[in-house]
Amino acid sequence: MAQPIAAGETAAHHAVASVPRAMADHTVAQALAAWREHPPECTDVVCVLDDSERLLGTLPLGRLLSLPGGVRLGDVAERQAPRVRANTDQERVASLALHHTLTAVPVVDANDRLLGVVPTAALLHILRREHVEDLHRLAGITREAQRAREAIEAPPLRRLRHRLPWLLLGLLGSMLATLVVSRFEVALAMHPAIAFFIPGLVYLADAIGTQSEAVAVRGLSLSHSRVSTLVGGELRTGLLIGLVLGSITFPAVWLAFGDARLALAVASALVVAGGLASTIGLALPWLLGRLGSDPAYGSGPLATIVQDLLSLLTYFLIVGAVVGT
Repeated sequence: MAQPIAAGETAAHHAVASVPRAMADHTVAQALAAWREHPPECTDVVCVLDDSERLLGTLPLGRLLSLPGGVRLGDVAERQAPRVRANTDQERVASLALHHTLTAVPVVDANDRLLGVVPTAALLHILRREHVEDLHRLAGITREAQRAREAIEAPPLRRLRHRLPWLLLGLLGSMLATLVVSRFEVALAMHPAIAFFIPGLVYLADAIGTQSEAVAVRGLSLSHSRVSTLVGGELRTGLLIGLVLGSITFPAVWLAFGDARLALAVASALVVAGGLASTIGLALPWLLGRLGSDPAYGSGPLATIVQDLLSLLTYFLIVGAVVGT
């Protein structure tokens, strides 16, 4: 089995040095003859080099086998093929492979000399590992629990240490939410029906935000679009979701309580909460990523706190303006 050539969560850690290498002036027949004598460990891609072993381009092995034996590799190599440095983060390597539909990614040094390639099996391993870590962080579990098996089989005290930090932050958020509700005690006393819709509003805002977080945690690392475009699209999506939910809620509340203004306030709050929750679900992971933290840490309990507080505040402000409390 091929061994990594360096340590850490980098391209070099997953790179395999024994790969099909050929000079630009070699023919297909010469390259195949050389590989028959010394078979490489990884055959995902053919690397074409110059005399200084700098990477000139790559060639899929399947395409090479379809070419006549006299064709020079330098004439058919893909010169613009993507490549990464040895210290490139493994998640970036996997993202590049997905974006360019590559089965392997060449790894080069600062002088563009070939070190090896990250093979298909390694790319799949990276994607799976990053996916598992993101799922843990979505649940507010710290980075120490990198594998699902470790997370569920670890001793209770270790699991407590993994999960508790963000939940303590959630406890603080719940206290702030209680404070927000208490500020509208007079409105609740005058119109007790206002309180009936708080659980549903908070739940729907959290659900919309969670969907956006799930998209953002993985999508921000894989997408090549501008953040402003992504946030704008998610904001419009959240508003549309809120508009649909509000359109359903308005007649239902009006019929059930006989109060058109209350129905309008609840429906309007759903529209605004949908837009806010979807935007926070995308923007908060991006912001933390810009500050040097893993984007996944912006999801789960942290985003839920912000969404709950803003949803409650928005709801009571709209109720106060529409119902007139």
